[in-house]
Amino acid sequence: MADHVARIEAQWGRERPDVPLDGLPIIARARRITLLTRGPIESLFEEHGLNAGEFDVLATLRRSGKPYTVRPTELFTQLMINSSSLTDRLNRLEKAGLIDRPVNREDGRSRLVQLSRHGVQVIDTVFAKDMALENEIVGCLTMDERKALAGLLRKLAVGVEAKYAGTD
Repeated sequence: MADHVARIEAQWGRERPDVPLDGLPIIARARRITLLTRGPIESLFEEHGLNAGEFDVLATLRRSGKPYTVRPTELFTQLMINSSSLTDRLNRLEKAGLIDRPVNREDGRSRLVQLSRHGVQVIDTVFAKDMALENEIVGCLTMDERKALAGLLRKLAVGVEAKYAGTD
């Protein structure tokens, strides 16, 4: 079945048969899938007053387990963003009543980041809807195909991270 990327690959194959195109269909399809799905996913977040970055903060806090509290340095390390970007997100989330900033009992000079009760309710709702949307997006694949693709993407992600981002 021909798709947008297959047409591009065929054109390049015709115009530059001397250049290996092994990576093109993989990277181009990953980029195209991201482009096509970003809108519906971000619209879902916006319906709940969030942007993608704020969702990421809430999701990171929620999956950390009770009491849903982490140090800011843990957050920006996990989210792979700089501290000023995190500060902006935290300020918006605190203003919206989705997080609290309790004083760190181990170091009274710093503050922790904690999901508020309202924040737990919001992220639980949005996460469930996001997973339903993502399951709909991959609905054209069988469960076996999903597992196989997830395994291959994991292998590719590990290789890319090792080469371009270092390891944790």
